Amino acid sequence: MSALVLAVLLSLVSAVAYAAAAIVQERVAASGPGSTYAPVRRPAWWGSVTLNGLGATLHVAALACGPLTLVQPMGALTIVFALPMSAVLVRRRAGAAAWRGAVMATAGLAGLLVLTNGAGADDLATGSRLVLAASGFGAVAALFVASKALRRAATRSVLLATAAGGAFGLASVFTKSVAEDWQSGLPLSELPVLFAIAGFAISGLLLSQASYRGAGLAAPLATVTVVNPVVAAAIGLTLFGESFRYGTAGTAVALGFGVVAAGGLILLTTERLSAAHHDKPVLASDTASAGRQGDSPDQTATPPALR
Repeated sequence: MSALVLAVLLSLVSAVAYAAAAIVQERVAASGPGSTYAPVRRPAWWGSVTLNGLGATLHVAALACGPLTLVQPMGALTIVFALPMSAVLVRRRAGAAAWRGAVMATAGLAGLLVLTNGAGADDLATGSRLVLAASGFGAVAALFVASKALRRAATRSVLLATAAGGAFGLASVFTKSVAEDWQSGLPLSELPVLFAIAGFAISGLLLSQASYRGAGLAAPLATVTVVNPVVAAAIGLTLFGESFRYGTAGTAVALGFGVVAAGGLILLTTERLSAAHHDKPVLASDTASAGRQGDSPDQTATPPALR
């Protein structure tokens, strides 16, 4: 088996693992009365953490076997796999608008990543990395605080997913930076960067968990899937000296792909807002009646393995 074929297979399994983790996280958020951010008493949530770890490990292995321009776009398959997997596993079907938005977001993201040229990228000094880490944590915290002021569950979830995607993207940037230094021996001065990677990764996990509450699967997952590499690419373009292929023409096409991805996210968000508007609110009397009958709406919709 060639290294290229192995990279493709690893990327596919990684996307499936990420998609399965997102489905479990969404079901935990929809059915559990526990903590919004870290339902540590739910075994299913720990299962999602394990699946996320598996997906990350396979993604790194794929990058070791194949080029960045092949492996990174395949990460966008997460949302494509997640929608049919959700329909089969938890019987939650996505509407036509959600599918169109997911395809648009995936296509736009793939186009951006294919056109990004990482050759000849520069490196950042330790001081600059710390400034970037502090700015990143500040931006993620600002998005989190802003989400608390929103009343609509769908828009709040998309904002939380944006913060999660940004945190994951920053973690990827610092991971790449540390991986390059690792070849020549990792100095003690890199320890703050390692702590930053851990902080961004944990923040991304908790914020993505929160983003699924009240918003379903498609919109938050698509937002995280797109924002993550877009943030990493933006930092690479502005701070690491990376560029788009084919000069001015490539940059113009990349901007077009960015518009397509943004349009997909807007379509997913509006579809979720429309679905939330048509959902019938659960009244207290209905809840009491369901309790007398021994069943709740969440228990009926949630597989036993995820309770």
